[in-house]
Amino acid sequence: MSFVVAADSYDRFMGRYSRLLAPLFADFAGVAAPMDVLDVGCGPGALTTELVERLGVASVTAVDPSAPFVEAVKERHPGMDVHRAPAEDLPFDAACFDAALAQLVVHHMSDAVTGMGEMRRVTRPGGTVAACVWDLGSGRDPLSPLWRAVKRYDPDARDESGLPGTKEGHLVEIAEAAGLDDVRGEGLTFDVEHASFEEWWEPFKLGVGPAGAYVAGLAPEQQAELASICREELATAPFTLSLRAWAAKGEA
Repeated sequence: MSFVVAADSYDRFMGRYSRLLAPLFADFAGVAAPMDVLDVGCGPGALTTELVERLGVASVTAVDPSAPFVEAVKERHPGMDVHRAPAEDLPFDAACFDAALAQLVVHHMSDAVTGMGEMRRVTRPGGTVAACVWDLGSGRDPLSPLWRAVKRYDPDARDESGLPGTKEGHLVEIAEAAGLDDVRGEGLTFDVEHASFEEWWEPFKLGVGPAGAYVAGLAPEQQAELASICREELATAPFTLSLRAWAAKGEA
């Protein structure tokens, strides 16, 4: 899936969470100098920035199918090698990198096993391939309060809980099917406090991802009705979301 939205919109919508997830995920993947690392599905660069801080621009390569995101990463990290391409067809030779990471990407791939297989192909033998996806299966993620409200408002709406890797153990299964060795999984957890309901709600109206597209597709009065239901799903502000991302890593 390619996100055809402005980088700033994605930052407001998901960046507020993915920036906090990035150091946990990089630690899980064992990212440390000296390593050459590929960021697959880099988006506007939440994980990319964490990798650059650890390794330097010359040691990080990024790839994403979205043109606005590719341009944003180039602007934010001058001199970085950034490519526009899907995870399922990476434009790199075999065994180029010490590690390949995909943060909040696998569930949006058109073919998750092929995508992780490509990550394995471009990673040197014995190197690390790692991915993480929100725990949409049990609702410990930033999107589930919205989707619970949507189910009350529109019972036929399709949420994101059935996407690849979003249930416990499924990301490990995908990694093993992609040919990775010694695969292990872990839950990465952290809390995010929202000072107001509006701080949480307004970015959904920017049309980012399936949840944002659903909200943006509603008429203003419908958005207001859904917002009222969302308020019932959330605690009184300020409120804290306890989040978890399923992570899996293995050897190429």
